[in-house]
Amino acid sequence: MIPQETVNRILDAAQIVDVVGDFVTLKKRGANHMACCPFHNEKTPSFVVSPSKGIFKCFGCGKSGTAVGFVMEHENLSYTEALKYLAKKYHIEVVEKEETAEEIAQRQRNESLLLVSEYAGKFFQDSLQTPEGQAIGYQYFKSRGLEDETIRKYGLGWAPVSRRALSDAARAAGYKEEFLTETGLSIKYEDGRLVDRFFDRVIFPIHSVSGRVIAFGGRTLKTDKSVAKYVNSPETEIYVKSRSLYGIWFAKNEMSRQDKCILVEGYLDVLSMHQLGLKNVVASSGTSLTVEQIRLIRKFTNNVTIIYDGDGAGIKAALRGVGLVLKEGLNVKVVLLPEGQDPDDFARRHTLEEVQDHIARNEQDFISFKTDLLLGEAGNDPIRRAGLINDVADTIALIPDAVVRAVYVQTCADKFEIDEQILTERVSRSRSDMLMAEQKERERARQREENRAAAAPVPGGSDVPPPAYEDYGPEADSYPSADIPAEPVVEEGVVINEPYLAPCERELLGFILEEGCTELDFDRDSKFYVEGEKVNVAEFIDGILADDEADFVNRSYRKVYEEYFRMYDEGLTQQQMQKRLLDSMDMEVAAVARDLLIEKHQLTVKNYEQSLTSVSTRLVIYVPKTLLTYQVKKVELFLKELTRELSRTEDPDRQVEIMTRIGEFNKARARLNNELGRV
Repeated sequence: MIPQETVNRILDAAQIVDVVGDFVTLKKRGANHMACCPFHNEKTPSFVVSPSKGIFKCFGCGKSGTAVGFVMEHENLSYTEALKYLAKKYHIEVVEKEETAEEIAQRQRNESLLLVSEYAGKFFQDSLQTPEGQAIGYQYFKSRGLEDETIRKYGLGWAPVSRRALSDAARAAGYKEEFLTETGLSIKYEDGRLVDRFFDRVIFPIHSVSGRVIAFGGRTLKTDKSVAKYVNSPETEIYVKSRSLYGIWFAKNEMSRQDKCILVEGYLDVLSMHQLGLKNVVASSGTSLTVEQIRLIRKFTNNVTIIYDGDGAGIKAALRGVGLVLKEGLNVKVVLLPEGQDPDDFARRHTLEEVQDHIARNEQDFISFKTDLLLGEAGNDPIRRAGLINDVADTIALIPDAVVRAVYVQTCADKFEIDEQILTERVSRSRSDMLMAEQKERERARQREENRAAAAPVPGGSDVPPPAYEDYGPEADSYPSADIPAEPVVEEGVVINEPYLAPCERELLGFILEEGCTELDFDRDSKFYVEGEKVNVAEFIDGILADDEADFVNRSYRKVYEEYFRMYDEGLTQQQMQKRLLDSMDMEVAAVARDLLIEKHQLTVKNYEQSLTSVSTRLVIYVPKTLLTYQVKKVELFLKELTRELSRTEDPDRQVEIMTRIGEFNKARARLNNELGRV
């Protein structure tokens, strides 16, 4: 881990124009710099860099952030890797914190496994150059239309016919048997013999997102049906099949640039498509598509086009993949190829323009795909037709975004000429059933965990059980937990627990992040005026919330609020706090900061409202107004919960008690609304 002091030095040293200028040709325009966006194709520059604010913003694709964020996005690096990149650029020494003995041992072990895998990759490549490799392996690759540059770039190789070639060579080079067997490259028999897993096969290396060789796929060239067509590396500490995608290292930048991923099934599908010029293609490596693979794609794009074989197996695989992709919140389309062809065949028989044109003309959303596929089977049978509609509705129910669901419902209703309300009810029912099933599974998992914890000895002999729910601070004691949805909504990295309060919390946090250290100059007739005392925006908001014993309910906003005041107490300036939040290692905090501090429309021109009033006047008006609105909304949540409870309870005494409280809260709401009207 990089010490915080070193992180701060790196962040302070990084100059946004200097960093972005390493990748993009910037032209100065007024106080800012402009260029064509490196993240999407455009002819007119809409990518703006502001040196005074230390941020970039593209008004075409919407990407924005700081120097660290730019390096992460452009180079597809993690936060730590981006910091190390900048440290090297600015000649800052990074001395990471001392690791424990266990951490050192695990890191060294993983590195040893990676080194063995990379040695094997080089061994297989070299073996392809031998007479045996040239006669068999190389000729096979050439017969599949692969060019020498493709063979070299993707590290394709040959595993010699000898059963001991790799094992003997690796041991002679100093690699331990332990790591050869742990990576699955070698198999050790009980009599002590060490033999190769891969022999007499062409080899396809599998790379991690960072470009390290982590596993292999070996294809036999024999026609003997008793010999497995493919042999793959077993799962290891460095390779988990369900979390890996073939070709991701070579495709990730193009996936980000085009904001689209093309998903195929096999190694040769990827290689032929890449060689043709379609670089944003990855494969699920012969396995059924997994949630982890979809989440890996989501790091680079939210748009997926599935191109599987045109036969029955390919269609079934596409149908399975559609549901998984939709459930993870990605946009999915499907392209079917002519029957009997796979992406490899299709790419080798057509030009780049023809393949691109075929994809563009034949991409279908999942409704059209399922309808065209299944409607022929249903014919005029009303029962089978209803079954198809229900099947499509159940697929729509998987989509997490309510707006996207609504659009698909409307499309489906129009397509099948049925009442939209009927379809909406079916989707709602299916989604409720799905969420309930998931909730029950979480409960069962939690119960299993609690049972295991109860069975385990408690350190120090304490009998106090762990808390059963998340502590939301003072809010948890006063506001009904039922108002915090079980399934938070995630919008561009920001977690929203309570949508009803989110706009007010966002606005209050915006005041703090933008003008937290600005003093509020209240008029003498204001209820907030105190003779001889001045208070800034941050302290004023914090004080009002503290008086109400209130905390932000939405998790992301609460995290940023707490982090701001932690830095505030350390004495950092407003600009320093803004920069630290934008560059936060916590991606959730950074996402909120970007949303609030990087303007959505212009970096140089103030909006119309600001042009009419001074900053001081706006703050004096809108900060108290937003706080009052926030209080009103919280009272309304109270009333909502009390009304719900009143409808459920049959105890007369409790009913009277609830009605009394409802009356009190109605008075409070009226008072607050009256005050809000005066403000």
